Amino acid sequence: MTEKRKNPSLIENVSSLKGVGEKSSALFEKCGIRTVEDLLLYFPRDYDICEPIKNVSDLVPGEVSAVRVCLVGNMVFRPVRNLKILTFKAADVSGEMTITYFNMPYMRNNIKPGNYYVFRGLVQKKGSLMCMEQPKLFKYEDYLEIMGSMQPKYPLVKGLSNQLFIKTVSQAIMSTPYLEEFLPSTMKREMDLMDYSEAVRKIHFPASMDEYLLARRRLAFNEILEFILKIRFLKREEEESINDFSYTEGKESEGLIESLPYKLTGKQLQIWNDIKADLMGKHVMNRLIQGDVGSGKTILAFLSLLFTAENGYQGAIMAPTEVLARQHYESFCEMAEEYKLSIKPILLIGSMTAKQKREAYELIASGEVNCIVGTNALIQEKVNYNNLALVITDEQHRFGVKQRGMLSEKGVNAHILSMSATPIPRTLAIILYGDLHVSILDEMPGGRIPIKNCVVGTKYRPTAYKFMRDEVNKGHQCYVICPMIEEGELDGLENVMDYAANLKKALPGIKIGILHGKMKPSEKEEIMSSFADGDIQILVSTTVIEVGINVPNATVMMIENSERFGLAQLHQLRGRVGRGKDQSYCIFINTSGREEAKERLEIMNHSNDGFKIAEEDLKQRGPGDLFGIRQSGEMAFHVADIYQDAKLIREAAEYADRLLADDPDLVMSENARLKELTGSNLFDFTAL
Repeated sequence: MTEKRKNPSLIENVSSLKGVGEKSSALFEKCGIRTVEDLLLYFPRDYDICEPIKNVSDLVPGEVSAVRVCLVGNMVFRPVRNLKILTFKAADVSGEMTITYFNMPYMRNNIKPGNYYVFRGLVQKKGSLMCMEQPKLFKYEDYLEIMGSMQPKYPLVKGLSNQLFIKTVSQAIMSTPYLEEFLPSTMKREMDLMDYSEAVRKIHFPASMDEYLLARRRLAFNEILEFILKIRFLKREEEESINDFSYTEGKESEGLIESLPYKLTGKQLQIWNDIKADLMGKHVMNRLIQGDVGSGKTILAFLSLLFTAENGYQGAIMAPTEVLARQHYESFCEMAEEYKLSIKPILLIGSMTAKQKREAYELIASGEVNCIVGTNALIQEKVNYNNLALVITDEQHRFGVKQRGMLSEKGVNAHILSMSATPIPRTLAIILYGDLHVSILDEMPGGRIPIKNCVVGTKYRPTAYKFMRDEVNKGHQCYVICPMIEEGELDGLENVMDYAANLKKALPGIKIGILHGKMKPSEKEEIMSSFADGDIQILVSTTVIEVGINVPNATVMMIENSERFGLAQLHQLRGRVGRGKDQSYCIFINTSGREEAKERLEIMNHSNDGFKIAEEDLKQRGPGDLFGIRQSGEMAFHVADIYQDAKLIREAAEYADRLLADDPDLVMSENARLKELTGSNLFDFTAL
């Protein structure tokens, strides 16, 4: 829930702040920041907590640490190609280590023999010695001043420094005296919530972990309360929506079930019967199918579209990417032809030519086609349906009442079927969705070869690269996941740009592609299409690949910095492989070297069941966990996390239900601001 009333300082362009010129303003815009309000609501991804100083003997590879040491011997300076490398040994009473700087020759003048300095950076181990590369240098007394503090670290683009970001946010906070509150004072007191204005300030610059947790709790509560209120209102609206379509039992859909070369599972049949009952019932359907990766949601979607077509209506399915939409379309066409079905699919996506779109519009409007497959191009202004009765949404679009409202403007009050592969623990699903129609597809079809998993350290990389080369030589494809797009976003984490460049050197002759969320949509579609067609053999990507592409030929998934992800997200990423007839593999690289991280990742090693993993994630995550990597598309939350905030979800749901019991339409004066912020766009619901 974000602040809607704008005071003058909030709506001003970020360039109005001191030190933000034309160049910096363009970089902020790349982050999606245009106004001062955008800047204030662009929260840190992580925090740099200046830890107590360690002895050399206590350093652990993979950790960012501070150590107080003295120069030992001479500094070695050597030029290598375009690099100027400065290396020296340093020691304390417990042992020696190596420190290296690249292209920083002036450091020779900053470090004097016989003096002790604090060096802080990522610890690595080379040979028998611990080492640091490019560590920050502090005087002992200067480091003591910042020790224990939490410095914000923002997701950045190349050219925008974290230091400039901190300076600009500080200035924005000083120039914005107050952000208007929108929760009733009774609610804040009862839930022990920090003021909204204070929470926004403290999330940027918490004085301690306790202060951070209080600020985060308030902002997470905002998002959770909005989600739950919209779910409750959606349920009420659903109960009032009358089904305008007359469905009867169909022979084709039942005949197809008998003709398929495989048997539907018991759960698939149960959900199919529920869908039919909804379509033939008194009220408009709004059902969510939650099914693990590979559980067989797509055949249920096709059966629903076929059932709609044989009843004389049109159905549409929206996919999150053009590549997946095209894959659905081709698959549906093959099935229609093979089984001689009355379903007539057509593709409608943004990249089609104007002529192709015009032809599609005509066929849709005339009713000559009855199965429209596409992206959000399906709900654009120019599309007029003949008799649209069913809309299916696949994963991230999570089609809700906003889009349904757009269809209603065309005279359509269509049934809605949403599908999600995000495994949410049943206990939380019940709380979040209330008694909304949610089907849990937790029974896997037979015949799939289980994915083989392994959890390894960074030393395994050369072996993994050789293994990927062997798989490529067999005609297969591979994914490599890095948490960051480019260098500088977060210290110690692999980034797509540098990783792909290094991988090209390690695996010459192999076609390597890059994919990340800051690419233009057309660029992303082109890369995913090339990978799906086999033109790219190894795809180095961020987590944007979680949904939106189906490549049965991909057999290897390697996830770098895997200890930084939640278990449920790791399972989502793993689900990109294991979709074909060949054995697939998932390699989890634990870059931290910590034993507790290895133990947590071992859960992935021993289970391919998404719902079990989600339950385990729920048990393990606590309010102080900062994994640093957000799960994309997870309930559309920016701050809240369904695993980390399980207790808060329960509290918010209880409060929301009591609130609506006393004030069903939020008309009481104390709920006026809440009504204004949720009521005016109450059905702008894209998170379902």
